[in-house]
Amino acid sequence: MTRVLFVCMGNICRSPTAEAVVREYARREAVLTVEVDSAGTHGYHRGDPPDERSIIAARRRGYDLTALRARVVEVTDFERFDLVLAMDTAVLERLRALVPSRHAARVKLFLEFAPALGRRDVPDPYYGGAAGFEEVLDLVEEGARGLLAALAR
Repeated sequence: MTRVLFVCMGNICRSPTAEAVVREYARREAVLTVEVDSAGTHGYHRGDPPDERSIIAARRRGYDLTALRARVVEVTDFERFDLVLAMDTAVLERLRALVPSRHAARVKLFLEFAPALGRRDVPDPYYGGAAGFEEVLDLVEEGARGLLAALAR
């Protein structure tokens, strides 16, 4: 089993979306066993469900975010998870400041698994409109396919 943690800033838009998409893709493919979770670098929304706009956009594509609740990344996560994937470079830098040196190789950018996109960051849709949440889903679906393909190798 591979354990993957997705991390964004508040854990209410991008990382819970990635958690739900990868969980669903892994379930559909039933090729590998993947445990997924998500967290944020900041505790602004601790205990809250994902942003309603994320829930709505995800639901339209067949993903359910309703049971997820925001939490903050903890130092023990670097021990527990095989991969800790940041949704953008600012989050990556924050994670690099937290990770014990022996687990530094586990911390990566999520979109490293989707090099054809030519992007490093999944943009934060929080202050934008509905199109931003659709863009997040597009990027996350591509990243999820690449991640699961890499894990299957």
